Amino acid sequence: MPGAQRSRFWTHRKVRPQMAKGYWIAHVTITDAERYAGYQHHAPKAFAEYGARFVARGGDSTTLEGDPWQRHVIIEFDSKERALACYASQAYQMARQQREGACHASVTITEGLSDSG
Repeated sequence: MPGAQRSRFWTHRKVRPQMAKGYWIAHVTITDAERYAGYQHHAPKAFAEYGARFVARGGDSTTLEGDPWQRHVIIEFDSKERALACYASQAYQMARQQREGACHASVTITEGLSDSG
């Protein structure tokens, strides 16, 4: 039976469009390493809770345009909404308080490209 053989090779699943990832992009210059250590101690809890995946974190970088920063961090989330929820969470806000006065930072959360580009 031709139809029976064909079904072995074809899946009949509905393919749902993939939601665009969310990215947290931070540029940081640390001014007080001792105080900043408090942030580094508390922030991982919030990131883990929201499924964050670090793409880049403080590695070698070259600033070609704009103001130079000491550290550049890119964190991937399942969606922009998830990244925003992480930032607004009590756990992250507690960590953020630890870095007050310990650095200069610029944080942007953006939506990545969807499967359709």
